[in-house]
Amino acid sequence: MSFPDLDDLIAEVDRRCHTAHRPDGNEQPDWLALLSAAAGVAAELQTLADDLVEDYVEHCRMHGASWTEIGAALGVTRQAVQQRFHAPHKRYGPETMTDGLRRAMVHVKEAAVHHRNNYIGTEHLLRGLTAEDNSATALLRAAGVPPEAVHRSVGTRLSMGASQAAERIAWTPYSRKAIALAEERSAQRCSARIDCEDLLVGLAQIGRGVAAAVLADTGFDAAALDAPAADARAAARE
Repeated sequence: MSFPDLDDLIAEVDRRCHTAHRPDGNEQPDWLALLSAAAGVAAELQTLADDLVEDYVEHCRMHGASWTEIGAALGVTRQAVQQRFHAPHKRYGPETMTDGLRRAMVHVKEAAVHHRNNYIGTEHLLRGLTAEDNSATALLRAAGVPPEAVHRSVGTRLSMGASQAAERIAWTPYSRKAIALAEERSAQRCSARIDCEDLLVGLAQIGRGVAAAVLADTGFDAAALDAPAADARAAARE
């Protein structure tokens, strides 16, 4: 893959902030507006870079590397790397999930193990959610999206790895974000447990990762589907 160079990033800033350029071309552009847009692009790149490093830090910890060793690999002290990455991630046990989501999670792990991946990415989650009928596939059908097509499409994105660590598989940062969003949505539904549809919406909402790309390609609009249900829940509480 090729990374964007400075000219590419400047072009992206110009695209996002076209109103900062004077229409007659005789005046100086709005440099402060362009600076604000540039800061936004830089923040997105930094977030992506942080997610990448965090993912590998978690794998190093999972496979027995010490904080001292991880710090040395990153060129920082043990204290510095612990302060940055040691915040514990919330764990979601079977008791936090509906029966449907627990069954989907079996398919999720099977997808990772079958492809010898030592991580659970958004692609594995979407593959598991569409492996059998549940509330996620019902939501897809309500949006006019065939779940079978999503299942096949995400299957083509799964790559074969070389991991033998089938029993210890780490969730990627995007996957953790998706399940956190799913938990928020289940709470908004006044449900004590996360369901398949909640995780599907979470995958779409993060806007990044393989699952979000597959869902976007199908035209799946979780926000539009959720709006009527959210209005109904709000009316019921009043």
